This record gives sequence, C-alpha cells and structure tokens, in this order.
Amino acid sequence: MAEDKPNRKPVDVETITRLIPHRYPFLLVDRVLDYELGQWIKAVKNVTFNEPHFTGHFPKHPVMPGVLILEALAQASGILSQLETDAAESEDAVFYLVKIDKARFNQIVVPGDQLELNATLKRTFRNMALYQCEAKVEGKTVAKAEMLCARKQ
Repeated sequence: MAEDKPNRKPVDVETITRLIPHRYPFLLVDRVLDYELGQWIKAVKNVTFNEPHFTGHFPKHPVMPGVLILEALAQASGILSQLETDAAESEDAVFYLVKIDKARFNQIVVPGDQLELNATLKRTFRNMALYQCEAKVEGKTVAKAEMLCARKQ
C-alpha cells in the first residue's frame, strides 16, 4: 500500500524567489524536494564550479565556505516558515538569522556536490523560530547547527 502524502505543489526556484528576498549570487537554495508545513523541509543546492566564491576559496582546491553552507540552511529554514504564509504576506516578509549554536563541519563540499538541506522547526516564540539544521552530501552529514531566525516586524 502506497503511503498517502498531502498534495504538495513542488517548490521551484521561481516560487522560492517569491518566498525569500535572496537573489543571485546569494540565493543558495535551488529547489525544495519535500516538506511538511510547520514541521520540516528538505531542499537542495547544486554546487557548481562557476560560483563566484570559488575564484578565491581556493583557486587550486575549490571548497564551498562553511559560512555559505550555514546560509543555505538558514534560507531553507526561512522558506519553511514562509510556506505557511499567504503569497501577499510572504513577499514583504524578511527573516534574519539571529543566532547559530552547535555548528559543526564534518566534511568539505566541492563543485559537483549536491547539498541536501534539511531543517526541522523545533519551536516558535514571539516573532522567532528555532530550527535544527543538517546539510548532507550523498547521505553523509557535512554540517549541522541550531539556528534562531527572527521575522522583521
């Protein structure tokens, strides 16, 4: 028996740009693969050699900066929060990264990798949300952290 899933519309890059304000070269989520409203999200970032940070980090051994992996996780978290709002409300909403705790990097990320971005909403309070985040490449955890984000009032 097939497991019933809610009828969710795919979240492509056009929809993502309606939900969060980031744009090239700082939009770090390419697609949302799956989510449960108010619970969790699974998204991807395709890491390509032509991204601007690889020209200086590092020219002979390109490595995606850890801070950008964390930013990609924060963007995925913001998308999860925005999926619950209506379209008119979400276009003006902005979430700011307030705090990162327990950040850990386990493996480098290089061009050609597909970064799987997972965020789980732990709790909300006032205008803030706390997420447990994890980035994976080929099923292996490359980074994880707890992130606190706040909605601009």
